[in-house]
Amino acid sequence: MKAITMMIIRVSLQQALQFNQIGRIVIWLGITLIVFSPSGFAADTVSPTSGEVVHQLILKSCVDCHNDETTEGGLNLERVDWKLENPHLRRRWVQIHDRVAAGEMPPEASELPPVERQALVNQLSKAILKADIQDVRAAGRGPIRRLTRHEFEQNLRDLLKLPHLDIKDMLPADREQHHCNKVAEVLDISRIQMEAYLNATEAALRQAVVSGLKPREPEHHRLPATRMFLTAQTFGEREAMFYAKHSQMVPLTGADLARIRKENKHDPEMELAIFRSASWPYYGYPDVFKAVEPGTYHLRFSARAVRQLPDFSLRPARNSISMNFRARKRSGADVSGDVRATRDILDIQPQVAEYETTIRLKQNETFEYSLLGLPVPRAINPPNAPLYYDFPPMPEGGHPGIAFQWLEVTGPIDSEEWPPPSHKQLFDNLPIRKASQGSLAVELVSTHPKQDAVRLLKRFVHLAQRQPTPEDVIKIYERLVLSELNQGAPLAEALLTGYSAFLCSGPFLYLPEPQSESLDRHYAIASRLSHFLGNTRPDAKLMAHAVQGELLDPGILQKETQRLLNSVTNENFVTNFTDYWLSLKEIRRDEPDVRLYPEYRFDDYLIESMAAETRTFFKDMIRNNQPVTALVNSDYVFINDRLARHYDLEPISGSKLRRISLPASSPYGGLLTQAAMMKVTANGTTTSPVLRGAWIMERIMGDPPPPPPASVPAVEPDIRGASTIREQLARHTKDPVCAACHARFDPVGFALENFDIMGAWRQRYRSLGSGEKVTGIDRAGHAFAYRVAGPIDASGQLRDGRKFRDIQELKQILMADPRQLARNLIQQLTVYATGTPVRFSDRPAIEAILDQCSANGYRTRDLLLALIQSPIFLGSDLRSDVTQNSE
Repeated sequence: MKAITMMIIRVSLQQALQFNQIGRIVIWLGITLIVFSPSGFAADTVSPTSGEVVHQLILKSCVDCHNDETTEGGLNLERVDWKLENPHLRRRWVQIHDRVAAGEMPPEASELPPVERQALVNQLSKAILKADIQDVRAAGRGPIRRLTRHEFEQNLRDLLKLPHLDIKDMLPADREQHHCNKVAEVLDISRIQMEAYLNATEAALRQAVVSGLKPREPEHHRLPATRMFLTAQTFGEREAMFYAKHSQMVPLTGADLARIRKENKHDPEMELAIFRSASWPYYGYPDVFKAVEPGTYHLRFSARAVRQLPDFSLRPARNSISMNFRARKRSGADVSGDVRATRDILDIQPQVAEYETTIRLKQNETFEYSLLGLPVPRAINPPNAPLYYDFPPMPEGGHPGIAFQWLEVTGPIDSEEWPPPSHKQLFDNLPIRKASQGSLAVELVSTHPKQDAVRLLKRFVHLAQRQPTPEDVIKIYERLVLSELNQGAPLAEALLTGYSAFLCSGPFLYLPEPQSESLDRHYAIASRLSHFLGNTRPDAKLMAHAVQGELLDPGILQKETQRLLNSVTNENFVTNFTDYWLSLKEIRRDEPDVRLYPEYRFDDYLIESMAAETRTFFKDMIRNNQPVTALVNSDYVFINDRLARHYDLEPISGSKLRRISLPASSPYGGLLTQAAMMKVTANGTTTSPVLRGAWIMERIMGDPPPPPPASVPAVEPDIRGASTIREQLARHTKDPVCAACHARFDPVGFALENFDIMGAWRQRYRSLGSGEKVTGIDRAGHAFAYRVAGPIDASGQLRDGRKFRDIQELKQILMADPRQLARNLIQQLTVYATGTPVRFSDRPAIEAILDQCSANGYRTRDLLLALIQSPIFLGSDLRSDVTQNSE
């Protein structure tokens, strides 16, 4: 393994040289050199053309507060050098420029009159822009970027024709920066990481190899209702699950069930009725089935949605009930190993019908029935008595559930084409036979193994590469494969060694920055576009345009962009982008505090629906070119049955999200007030206007607050109800420094206080101390008691003096600046698409995009298309007139 690793590094360095990436080799080696040696803002370091103006104005207006003794805000202008060629110093001066331009430094207008402020901003802007443009021209806009582990997995899935390949968890987690997992600066690699990539690649390649001389013969199991569940009952007793016939419970005992199974006398009229979610404790899976071999299994079953009445009789349900299946190991209630839900959610209707789905199972796994949104029994542990689980009280109309009549399992299902496409990607049509040596199931039949090895290696490199590979580089891999053959390795295994080396080489692991002088610019654009909009490699159509050098043609580039936006792979973009930009990957981070919010106990269906709503909403913004103001407000939502209840809207049926128009009085609409946004900005127990306001201003409005001083403690809402969060913050912001900062985001956070930790509307706070007592039984059968404390005041005043009474009025204020909403979205997309945060020299291009899209109301798809056509994305030369203006 070590020898292969060193081989790959040597090959990658050679390729980096040939691809004109020598300036970025340090990133490939995982070396970061940070040079920072401030020598002070001395007069002799200031250029006479621009720096002198800056120097004089700063000495006059800023140094009194930012010097060796005061250093307000952690800034000492006597120690900040004017060497703008240093990127770290340049970033510091960009921060100073932005604070001065926004009127935040100095905060008093009298300290820097408007004319002088504008002069300072102009001189800073010209100097910074000139230095940044020179840096971009000398070294590129940003470094080459390593693929994230999600992208690496998807590249292998598409290359090897293995759509269900799962190897990303074999790789180290990617570091994040700027709320993105694609920032080149932090996507480094080490020898340990390289070993992980080699191991993951080898596992993927071996999965691609055919498993035998012919497809596996699938097994078929038809399970009657009395074979579909391991036991005669589950936790929660009869109310949670029972067998029924003619819609009436049949009180089978464990002994009865064992006898039926032993004698194989299953009544075809019997049903299995389940009324609980598949949360712990649970082991509701068939008694006889487990996957002897890994693969895809087809499930077909008959079922109906029902209601359980007090006499244990069944009636048709009033609405459909949603379910999916969860893969898991056979075990007791204490689940071991991973439990994975299938993506397909089935809406079971009140009438008996047949349903079909597929599920991926590992060796020795089975599956359980995951009914969504139903209650879970509670554990009761009385003194000196055995533990038992009680089911919640019956709601009006009866317990909802699903009654199953039978189920069929068929699998594993192999490809009808044999050998399958994955095998042919590796070995073309070379014949196979049962292996006589090595660790693969088959070996390749070849009368000229060395010639076939060279041919197949070149073929695979051609399939895998995202830009042409020089012939002398391919020779290096040839020598590696032939060396393996000479040492007695079977042809297939020798080839896998060469394939693995290539797939872990620099040109495969890294995405180059498009550069105008590069011969491979079109290939770099193709890879950037496909990894932006699909998290994967360019497909054949996009690669054909790269080969022909057509991707700088605006018409062709736009057509390809539209095609990728409408393709299935675009789901990867929507999911990954929202996971990081909007923190959806943290949607399960904090469990709801069931003392205060008992209605959310064990409600996975709600959490899954919340994340799905946000992703569907953002996808619709792009697909239907919605105005960017939809981030703040819209007159519609995408909801299912569970979200309709959560938002107190008219009931609808089914798990599928659909667009619903909102009444004019609704506080919902737009991304801003979606339940997922409220969930990721709360901690599971309380809401904080500080956290929510800062999050919204940074992620949605693009106005991030500075980090809080280390010496200032956080403000935690009082769940005892003794004081309101407004009262606490009023005391906290008596310090003028704190008040000035909190004025940026607290008002926005207060407007969102009407939304609880999961985004449901509320008029009053809850507490565990003072207030009106509320009692009841939650959805899991637990008694609860909390108190309703003081009323919520959602009014506020922004920094600029504009006031609002509630969230509706705040939305109108925020929507009044669509250009800032659009600017922030472009900046977020820029980091994600290019792996490099927005540079100072990118700002003119971004403003040009905004100008281009303003007439049509800053629509989302327009913004994305314009970004892809811009020099930021394409690596075009910066305009010469920009450089001249910066002189």
